[in-house]
Amino acid sequence: QRLLRLAELCRRLETEEEKVLPFYPSSLGELEQQKVHRALEETASEPLARVMKDYMGLERFWQRFNKAKLEEKGLERARAALAERNQELRRLLQQYLAGATINQKVPKDPHPL
Repeated sequence: QRLLRLAELCRRLETEEEKVLPFYPSSLGELEQQKVHRALEETASEPLARVMKDYMGLERFWQRFNKAKLEEKGLERARAALAERNQELRRLLQQYLAGATINQKVPKDPHPL
């Protein structure tokens, strides 16, 4: 009951865009969606399935949670890629600076040999 009340409070705090737009479109076809709706309407014979019907109100929470986790993982990968790119750029900068200092030390007169 407490979780459902909190979910209702969170629903009130959603932005208009979040209320209108779905998190992600369903990848199920029309026939598959009909099968899912029929399965949900049937009375469950297994205890776990009966308990799951009590938590159908949390479906939106799990969508948000999963979306947040996916975004978190995506940001972690992007951050790792940026860190790797940063290291590569630092290495190239060090090579460039090392080459610039060597070129300044080379005498301007041609080598006598």
